[in-house]
Amino acid sequence: MTTAVQKEKPDSIPTVLRLLLVVEEVAKQGVPVTPSEINQHLGLPKPTIHRLFATLEAEGFLQRNLDGKSYAPGARLQSLAVDVLSSRRFRAARLGVMRALADDIGETCNLAVPDRDEMLYLERVETKWPLRIRLPVSSRVPLYCTASGKLYLSSLTCTQLDGYLHHVKLERHTAHTLTDRDRLCQELKSVRRNGYAKDNEEFMEGMVALAVPINDQRGRLLSTIAFHAPVQRMTIEMAQQHLARLRQAADELSQLVAEGA
Repeated sequence: MTTAVQKEKPDSIPTVLRLLLVVEEVAKQGVPVTPSEINQHLGLPKPTIHRLFATLEAEGFLQRNLDGKSYAPGARLQSLAVDVLSSRRFRAARLGVMRALADDIGETCNLAVPDRDEMLYLERVETKWPLRIRLPVSSRVPLYCTASGKLYLSSLTCTQLDGYLHHVKLERHTAHTLTDRDRLCQELKSVRRNGYAKDNEEFMEGMVALAVPINDQRGRLLSTIAFHAPVQRMTIEMAQQHLARLRQAADELSQLVAEGA
């Protein structure tokens, strides 16, 4: 969609609106981008686009990626997005979907978003069982050994995944953690092919988890919905029996996002 502002000559757009247009374009891409890539859409003078990126980075709305050249949403922009998505109306509808899912499966369900090299827990509905594994809202967990994290990694391009694997240290959390890059890449291929990810005691001893994506209108991974359970109640094979119900909840949440609930 072309706005009235974007129809104006680039040098006539007020600075505040230029900053907003940069943020809008970065958010649209969904992957780390360079100032030059964004400027293909905006057509601003080269010094201007670099100055805008520098300002947004300094204020925490953008953050430089691991390659030192591209940028992704920073902590303040992510916080802003979370605040918008957590508006009272949206949150009530979202929690309704998650509570129904938790009741049907009988285990704790959570919503997570990628945040650089971690997944951030955005929402959570607890199981009614007294034996539960506590990973509260705002918890951060690694990408390579969690169901939600592996799902996000599987959505990256080969270049982005290579960059992540080059910089991350695959530390062993349990005896089941995949610390070999080749084995992890094979696992991610399976995740990409199957459309879901599992954690079979890879992050925590005694915990299994299953995750599916919540996609935006362009089919890009926006966040993940997952459930986890102690192995005393559920094996990974038992968890996979709930895959259809988990995907149903993801579709309902994707629709909420599309409707702007």
